[in-house]
Amino acid sequence: MATTTPLTCQLLTNELLPAVLDLDQICLGGLWTEAGYRREIDSPNSDLLVLLAHEYVIGLGCVWAILDEAHITTLAIHPDYHRQRLGQLLLIQLLQQAHQRSLTHATLEVRASNHRALQLYQKFGFRTAGQRKRYYQDGENALILWRSQLQTPEFQHCLTHLQRECAVSFKQNHYQWLPDVTITQ
Repeated sequence: MATTTPLTCQLLTNELLPAVLDLDQICLGGLWTEAGYRREIDSPNSDLLVLLAHEYVIGLGCVWAILDEAHITTLAIHPDYHRQRLGQLLLIQLLQQAHQRSLTHATLEVRASNHRALQLYQKFGFRTAGQRKRYYQDGENALILWRSQLQTPEFQHCLTHLQRECAVSFKQNHYQWLPDVTITQ
């Protein structure tokens, strides 16, 4: 019988920062510096979450609270863990953080060519609201995605449904999601 790998999600700590910097380099090409991550850790308006498999950082996501808006700035999963609904789980956690902060809308930018990410965001009800020309260093455009009504019972039902999808995938991939581990401010 295969052993299960426990999955947890928590706020980034200084102890996990070296692993996050490595993951950032692998997934995002060194998007943020150590100082940038430290600012996020210290910011009362930022929730920077890490997804852990056993004790290893395999994902990270960040959401900023700006007035009534959740701005998702980062969502990354280590390439060795793609296609296992871990990005979906991390996005659920970010949106639950937004819900706990009483935010009503969510927005993000995504590469126009990133079809897998676009499919994920569309599952959550994000819609294209515009685009930023030459947003990325390589000149590629970013699509601006928007999702409103985060505080409605229908949206919470959507998150519950998407979390059930994760549970099915996790069982197949021998993960044990530990949702009882709460994320604290």
